[in-house]
Amino acid sequence: MKRINLIITFLIFFTYLTTEAQKKRFSYLDVFELSYVSDPQISPDGSWIVYRRMGFNIMTDRAEGNLWMIRKDGSQHQKLTSREMSESSPRWSPKGDRLAFVSSTEEGSEIYMYWVSSGKFARISQLPSSPSSLTWSPNGDQLAFSMNIPKKPPVLAKLPEKPKGADWAETPRITDRLYHEADGRGYIAPGFNHLFVIPANGGALRQLTEGDFQHRGSISWAPSGTDLYFSANRNEDWEYDFRNSEIYTVNVLNGNIKQLTIRQGPDRGPAVSPNGKTIAYSGYEDKVQAYQVSQLQLMDGDGENKKVLSMSLDRDVDDFQWDAKGSGLYFMYDDKGNTKIAHIGFNGNVKDLAKDVGGTSIGRPYGGGSFSVANNGTIAFTQTRPEYPAELAVYDPKKGTTTKITGLNKALMDFRDLGKVEEIWYTSSYDQRDLQGWVVYPPGYDASKKYPFLVENHGGPISNYGDRFTAEIQLYASDGYIVFYPNARGSTSYGEEFGNLLYNNYPGQDYDDVMDGVDLCIAKGIAHEDQLFVTGGSAGGIMTAWIIGKNNRFEAAVVAKPVMNWISKTLVADNYFGYANSRYPGQPWENFEGYWKFSPLSLVGNIETPAMVMVGMDDLRTPPSEAKQLYHALKLRKIETVLVEIPGASHGIANKPSNLITKVAHTLAWLNKYRTTNKD
Repeated sequence: MKRINLIITFLIFFTYLTTEAQKKRFSYLDVFELSYVSDPQISPDGSWIVYRRMGFNIMTDRAEGNLWMIRKDGSQHQKLTSREMSESSPRWSPKGDRLAFVSSTEEGSEIYMYWVSSGKFARISQLPSSPSSLTWSPNGDQLAFSMNIPKKPPVLAKLPEKPKGADWAETPRITDRLYHEADGRGYIAPGFNHLFVIPANGGALRQLTEGDFQHRGSISWAPSGTDLYFSANRNEDWEYDFRNSEIYTVNVLNGNIKQLTIRQGPDRGPAVSPNGKTIAYSGYEDKVQAYQVSQLQLMDGDGENKKVLSMSLDRDVDDFQWDAKGSGLYFMYDDKGNTKIAHIGFNGNVKDLAKDVGGTSIGRPYGGGSFSVANNGTIAFTQTRPEYPAELAVYDPKKGTTTKITGLNKALMDFRDLGKVEEIWYTSSYDQRDLQGWVVYPPGYDASKKYPFLVENHGGPISNYGDRFTAEIQLYASDGYIVFYPNARGSTSYGEEFGNLLYNNYPGQDYDDVMDGVDLCIAKGIAHEDQLFVTGGSAGGIMTAWIIGKNNRFEAAVVAKPVMNWISKTLVADNYFGYANSRYPGQPWENFEGYWKFSPLSLVGNIETPAMVMVGMDDLRTPPSEAKQLYHALKLRKIETVLVEIPGASHGIANKPSNLITKVAHTLAWLNKYRTTNKD
């Protein structure tokens, strides 16, 4: 018996060694193998979960999604329909007997219905444009949604008709709107979103809202089925009052609209309690600053007795849902780089239920993710850890435990050796604040060896990195870099005061926060002064350019999609109207010196660091002209530099998996030119 046990032990150990030996480092093409969970929706009785299964198509170079369903215990995992078209926005009927969803067709996106008992599905709409915010009526007989209604563009001059067959130039595109283009979309065709209802069995549409106002975002039905609650800005000067929105109700029968909130600031996401007496919503009184925490608030159904419910929680409240008894709400929030699901009662007490929500941002470790709750309190949500992108997890309210029930990437990740992620805390040299960051070690890290050290600055800057999966940083680690990504001041998930430290001070001491982290890692012996590298995109590109303008400690840098000149950026970007006063006082022409003071271009004369500059050629958020200002300045100064322009890429360069690979491959190619340590 002992001999048999020894043989079994040896075989197990041999199998382990063989499996470990077969493991490879995460590689570029592995990006196309990744799948992740999005928008999980649990049935009212908690028995089934439907989710959108996302994956990257190597032939079309884009993320595509179909709907799948699974029992809450992980069994009976199956595709919802036989369709191979894009499917999204699954929404259970109140009784859980049907599932409405949106899917693409040759004519555009339409509403489909799936019948649980038969497994059959059918299209129930014929819409002129794509629906959004799909929401069931309380008795399951109607669906409400938002849809865009086009409007003709302005005409300034009547042109003669061109002769038949003539090859004339295209007519000019004319706009008179404040907001007329968006990064990733390009030109926004004139039109307004309005609210509609359609019978759940299909039939004629009815438009509920009118006027030249946008009606988007979540919709909530009154239990009586006679009214819809929504958020919009129907003020006469709404275009210039863009930070403001209010909660309204519209009568489904006669279209009468009533405004329930009236204050300066965003009021969003109304959710009606089960008894219809209370409306939950989020927002804040706008103080016009860089960052404000969005609070959970309550009011009576008629708009009276308003109060802030989450006053004791100094964090943004997102994606809130009433519990079945109407005694409180479930919600999501970011805390110290980790996204959590919690419950809050009418007394304002917050109870954390689940953590590690997210994993839908494949490129870098940003927040995100979503959840839904069954009537019995069972929660389905997207779960992530540094080892895997979003998987489906279930929280059991009776046991108080969370179980991951899918393993979409198991066949890949079981044979990939990922970099170990370590959380670190350190103290600001400027004002002794506690600061958080993460260090990712190369696979097979050997503490006795010397490795190049790469700082990866996050974008936003009002955003956060965390302990989440990140394909880009794992690829850097796979190439032998120790990667450090910090949440400098201005990052979210640390409270309003911390996030607002960048008001009229960006870049400011956030630079010191990053460098303090570098110095800590040098003191710990994991970074070395002669092998420091730095990169970052968007706000991270701004920080990277600022860093190499403030010191010459780095061997090389990659500055991706930066803002170099706040004066030019502010008046050229798609969101040009949103900067004055909330970022810096006044408009650029009113505060020229202030805008220039915080422009990285003001430091370009100090730069000695070899720097690659990268930008998407269709970027409307940080336009290519910003990147070119840095490249041209460095070229004129004869500093080692190169400009990488990515065709067809908007600000989200990594939205296409091939562009994610392009971004990382070019970053590594540039940094490796100046790397002298531990080359494989």
